Amino acid sequence: MSTIASARVGHIHLRVSDLDRAISFYSDLLGFAVTQRYGARAAFLAAGDYHHHIGLNTWDSLGATPPPAGHTGLYHSAFLYPDRSALAQVVARVMAAGIPLDGAADHGVSEAVYMRDPDDNGVELYVDKPMADWPRNEVGELRMVNDPLDMPALLALANSPSQN
Repeated sequence: MSTIASARVGHIHLRVSDLDRAISFYSDLLGFAVTQRYGARAAFLAAGDYHHHIGLNTWDSLGATPPPAGHTGLYHSAFLYPDRSALAQVVARVMAAGIPLDGAADHGVSEAVYMRDPDDNGVELYVDKPMADWPRNEVGELRMVNDPLDMPALLALANSPSQN
């Protein structure tokens, strides 16, 4: 089976129980812009000038509860920020809003922070490291790790946008 190098993930579309609450999380805290509301039951958000990276709807889930633990479904969605400073600013906003973090890790290829959205969907916020610094074994195969992330060092960048 071959890999399709030009394929990429275009967007995620989530069932949510409260549209305005979900919009507030993804827009006000994570920084995505609302590109379109589809009545009172759906909205589309994007980073930059794309039509949407995130779809939210309550078509079948208005007022619903999250799926029970131990079932299949979305593990998490991951959002790539352009640099460490941008990641730090978003993480600082999330923490100031009282949203608990599930964890944080240095994966060798990236630095990542994990949390849950208001509907209990997993969310990863991350920044990639330079490709030349990615850990590899002696034959060049990628070897990601799961080391602790230095959160104080990351958060120190929240008020220093010129630092990466």
